[in-house]
Amino acid sequence: MASDILLYQSDLVPVGEDQTQHLELTREISERVNNLYGGRKWKKLGGRGGSLFKVPEALIPPAGARVMSLTDGLSKMSKSAPSDLSRINLLDPKDVIVNKVKRCKTDSLPGLEFDNPERPECKNLLSVYQIITGKTKEEVVSECQDMNWGTFKATLTDALIDHLQPIQVRYEEIMADPGYLDSVLLDGAGKASEIADTTLSNVYQAMGFLRR
Repeated sequence: MASDILLYQSDLVPVGEDQTQHLELTREISERVNNLYGGRKWKKLGGRGGSLFKVPEALIPPAGARVMSLTDGLSKMSKSAPSDLSRINLLDPKDVIVNKVKRCKTDSLPGLEFDNPERPECKNLLSVYQIITGKTKEEVVSECQDMNWGTFKATLTDALIDHLQPIQVRYEEIMADPGYLDSVLLDGAGKASEIADTTLSNVYQAMGFLRR
């Protein structure tokens, strides 16, 4: 992870709250290499001086940094989880989304609330609704706090379908045009290679290595 981030000179890295330790290691490596080999030391070897690597910052969204499983509000939603019912996939058709939300784990308490630690599933489903609708936490509370689970699940299902529909349409358009897809991949690979080659050349020079 660290090598990929540093090689391509990333400024911001989108991570979940459970991945910040990996980014912190990347930041430490960047700062150490910059201190040991950058600045005047690099300039004396014919380089431009300054930093060899950017020190990346974490990009963590204010809401939804960690979305939990539909079947267990204490476990992270993951594409590698054994049960497909635990997650919403980007390409899930409408009937599958309806079934998953209908069967997702809830509780027997009245009303809906974000901040009750005894109701992790409630907080998770409200958070999902907040993310996909773009509403504030206060707006979601005002709208949903007096709903029962049946009403809220129908509301959440409609919001998920509306949110994913344009993504699925665009996916089908791209997959139907392999020539366009190949051109985008080729263009992206070229840009990435240019950045990586520059970074690698600078590191070789600053450390006094000879490239083969």
